[in-house]
Amino acid sequence: MLLIAYYVVFMIGGDIADYLIGLVVEREFGSHISLLVFLALYFLSLWLAWVFAVRMTDPKRAAPATQR
Repeated sequence: MLLIAYYVVFMIGGDIADYLIGLVVEREFGSHISLLVFLALYFLSLWLAWVFAVRMTDPKRAAPATQR
């Protein structure tokens, strides 16, 4: 359950960043380029959100017991 929560939080952050970058690109270069940039960043942010969520919820490995 924690994995999904992290994923949603990272997705929302990525979506906001994608929107703002797309808005800047639209004002500078036009709507066609903005759509391409937004879509590329959107799918990249979905993938990165998953990678970050998995890394955040990865169980910590226990240190091996020393032999006497």
